[in-house]
Amino acid sequence: MHRIAVGVSFNGRAYDGWQSQPSGNTVQDKLEDALSRFSALPAVNTLCAGRTDAGVHGLMQVVHFDTPLERAEYAWVRGTNSFLPPDIAVQWAREVPAAFHARASAVARRYAYVLLESPVRPSVEQGQVGWVFRPLDADAMRQAAKHLLGEHDFTSFRASQCQAHTPVKTLRRIEIARRGAYWRFEFEANAFLHHMIRNIMGCLIAIGSGHQPPGWMAEVLAARSRDAAAPTFSPDGLYFLGPVYDAAWGLPERTPAFDWLP
Repeated sequence: MHRIAVGVSFNGRAYDGWQSQPSGNTVQDKLEDALSRFSALPAVNTLCAGRTDAGVHGLMQVVHFDTPLERAEYAWVRGTNSFLPPDIAVQWAREVPAAFHARASAVARRYAYVLLESPVRPSVEQGQVGWVFRPLDADAMRQAAKHLLGEHDFTSFRASQCQAHTPVKTLRRIEIARRGAYWRFEFEANAFLHHMIRNIMGCLIAIGSGHQPPGWMAEVLAARSRDAAAPTFSPDGLYFLGPVYDAAWGLPERTPAFDWLP
């Protein structure tokens, strides 16, 4: 038996998130169907590094699966892609030891949120960026973000349907940068709660637009109540950048899409 890891990129607009559902309209459903058709096996079951919601995009989702077939790495890429829709693509494939697990072997996960600041709504980038029409204060948002760094109980930023065993996570990095009219917020943590980033984004935007002071973020965090935070922000500009693994596994850290993202 061979264990194969693959890196997958996708535009999430047309799908009901990552995880398989009865509708069959998820990224996992499309990927497993393509793998099954390419390998001529009745079913191929995959495990991913991190699930994403409907409308959320992925630059490097990592999954693994076990197969009795022996194929060249490039064959898994080209063969599987021939059965995938145009908005999903396998970027790379590697045979990995049986001890590798796409989720359990990850030491961190990374997301980016791309936001357009403009009086006019998005057009060509519709569905690929979030949008605000009020000017944002970078210094205020960076001050607020500092309150979230480290290990905390993130209950205030957790969706009611979250299935995580604990709300305690370690947020290692938040970077906020601007290029032209586009903001990029980048997050890295050991793991994330359901809607955690979108709920943080709602609070950062409330602070950046002057509706709340930077210190309000600390109050929201300490409240440990979803009612204390801002409304959940749009999924449109959210991108799963992928997991972080120990270098010993020898897996790619990025895909070409990283250079496209603002």
